[in-house]
Amino acid sequence: MLGRTGSSPKVAARAQGAAARHLIMALLASTAVGGALAHAAPALAQQADAAVTFALPAQPLPAALDAFSRQTGWQIGYPSALAAGRTARAVTGTMPPAQALEALLGGTGVAMRMTGPATVTLVAAPQAAGGDAVTLGPVAVTGSALNWGGPGHTTITPEDLARKNPADVRDVFAGEPGIRVGSSVPMSQKVYVNGVEETNLAVTVDGSRQNNKVFHHNGTNLIDPAFLKVVRVDAGVAPADAGPGALAGSIAYETKDARDFLDRDGVGAFAKSTFSTNGLGATTNLSAFARHTGLEALGYATYGKAGRFRAGNGDKVAGTETDLLSGLGKLAFESEAGHRLQLSYERVYDDAPRPFRANVGSIAGRPAWEPRVRDYTLDRQNLVFTYTDSKPTDLWNPKVVLAYGRTDVETPIFLRPTGGSTVPGRMPGEGGTSSLNGKVENTVSFGLGTVTAGTDFYSDKGSYEDPTFAVGEKAHNNGLYAQARIAPWERLRLSFGLRGDRQVFTGTTGESWTNTGVSHNVSSELDLLPRFLTAKAGYSHSWAGIPLAENFIMNNAWRYGAGPKPVTADNVTAGLEARYEGFTVEGRVFRTMLDDARAARFAAASATLARDVKSKGYEVGVGYAWADGYVRAKYADIDVTIDGQPADSDTGTYLATPVGRIFTVSGAHTVRPWNLTFGADVEIVLDYDKVQAGNQPLKGYEVVNLFVEHRLHANPNVALRADVRNLFDATYADRATYGQEFGTVTPLYQPGRAFLITASAKF
Repeated sequence: MLGRTGSSPKVAARAQGAAARHLIMALLASTAVGGALAHAAPALAQQADAAVTFALPAQPLPAALDAFSRQTGWQIGYPSALAAGRTARAVTGTMPPAQALEALLGGTGVAMRMTGPATVTLVAAPQAAGGDAVTLGPVAVTGSALNWGGPGHTTITPEDLARKNPADVRDVFAGEPGIRVGSSVPMSQKVYVNGVEETNLAVTVDGSRQNNKVFHHNGTNLIDPAFLKVVRVDAGVAPADAGPGALAGSIAYETKDARDFLDRDGVGAFAKSTFSTNGLGATTNLSAFARHTGLEALGYATYGKAGRFRAGNGDKVAGTETDLLSGLGKLAFESEAGHRLQLSYERVYDDAPRPFRANVGSIAGRPAWEPRVRDYTLDRQNLVFTYTDSKPTDLWNPKVVLAYGRTDVETPIFLRPTGGSTVPGRMPGEGGTSSLNGKVENTVSFGLGTVTAGTDFYSDKGSYEDPTFAVGEKAHNNGLYAQARIAPWERLRLSFGLRGDRQVFTGTTGESWTNTGVSHNVSSELDLLPRFLTAKAGYSHSWAGIPLAENFIMNNAWRYGAGPKPVTADNVTAGLEARYEGFTVEGRVFRTMLDDARAARFAAASATLARDVKSKGYEVGVGYAWADGYVRAKYADIDVTIDGQPADSDTGTYLATPVGRIFTVSGAHTVRPWNLTFGADVEIVLDYDKVQAGNQPLKGYEVVNLFVEHRLHANPNVALRADVRNLFDATYADRATYGQEFGTVTPLYQPGRAFLITASAKF
């Protein structure tokens, strides 16, 4: 690492020149490395034809495809609805993988199309006259040597999202004990992965980096869950191509496009409305989409309006009204040659009275002139251009992303009354963050797997302004990275990568510091007993430069001295996964350590304040899946410390939160003759007493949710659903909600019992 004070314009010019050089180097390096590997190992490319001994029982088709992919390393892409409800034939004997896959698919109504030496796309088999048509859904990809997720990977699939019917981000991650979401109001929700706050992870929306550290009483990423197609989380160890700043992992949100509603040319629409009895309000989603000869278009809008909800104790919670307006638009063109261009624009706007501190119910002992609620406006926007090639070759599979994201928060600042008055002064305060970012990468395929190499950049800004002063910080970063994902032999899958970053940070005083750092990672999966038992492990060291401070506490009188230290992190995890005829048992241990994590406060001397954060624990799970349903139970035990002391939610602002011991149980089943699906989930959070002296233990809670959904026989595209949320009317705040360890704080409670009625239709 090196640091110095210099002229920002000159530094920026040098950074731009470096970015251009990085772009050329990345593309050349990726192609050259892939070409060399392909040339050096011509025999490896023939492994796809080598005979393999199979002993696959008859089982649900998705499970059979997963088992086949694990054994062969083949990558299989297919629409999820294509495999649902189908049973694969047993396959026994020694034969080439292609022959085994054909036998496995026999009689299922599904056919295979080879798209590479070890890559297959599944399609509906040709139907006889009068045969039932298959309605295609979102594309799912089985695990393989080319796309396995790593030891701490979690994917929230399209099917998961449909089953959860999420109203906010907390609902998106329901059932995942290691992922906590604090607050009951979407605009003040923050996500914690293994207890570490999300600004310490590489967070993207459709590939766009998120830089949203505006106000500690607000959420970090306000996202409309109706737009989401899939969410991928790497807890702790993240690959180099996840982006810069992956200190404690990564979160990648991906939104829907027209292909998720239409599998061929045509037009359509979708409407969904949910009414809640708690708050007496409704949220409505409307979308329209079209595809025609390579052109695609999608428009999606959400409007929500409701009153204050009641907590389990029967009290209405001040500042919890729903007043949400959001929209998503996408345009895309794909040529016959496979060149795909896509432009996406997403905006979420929340404007309503919120608790004075939007993530806190109330604080005892505050001055009488301080109001209980005040107006907050949160406006988040995301514009993304993406280029991909849908017909790649082994040496050329490029991806280009150019994005701009911005979040603005406005709220009045109240001043202490003067001159004997009891009326406080008032002035507008506004904070804003923005990120111009992008990447260019290429993925090369060869006999052993793939290598992705590329370059990325970001230009982040954070600012605060009120009538008395204006202040801001900014950071520019250029990165160069490569990540290999290979299967050197049939039982072993490896992923390892390296990235280098150069950052120019400019403080509120105009001083600049340039720092460089290197990050590296390695993960592996080893089949100890093929098809039955897999061992997983991973390690990463991450360098993230100097993070911007929170906008609302920036101070143009800060004394930076020699400059803030770049933050680094080390992650390690290991675990086992056992599988047998639909049963799965898994467990892993993990540890994350952040060094010199910036924790600036408003005081002039606190610009370089930094803390060390440590999260350690374990997570275990057991589940069983059958053709039409599943049941799953998970348990996590997570301890978090800051500077060697038990974490608390105040010291842990933008760093970490206490977690403790959490159970989750979920299950669902579909009765196909009735077109009926029902399910439930349970969350049990135990008391937590590992708190600092003088703080109170955190209370546990139990929450039960139920749902049932019916699709009309005459028109399966029309669905009616009923949910019961918080069945036993518990009074509680999520474990990650601010202030529960402080005796003066009434936390922001979750809603009490609510009945939800949802109707949806696709035209």
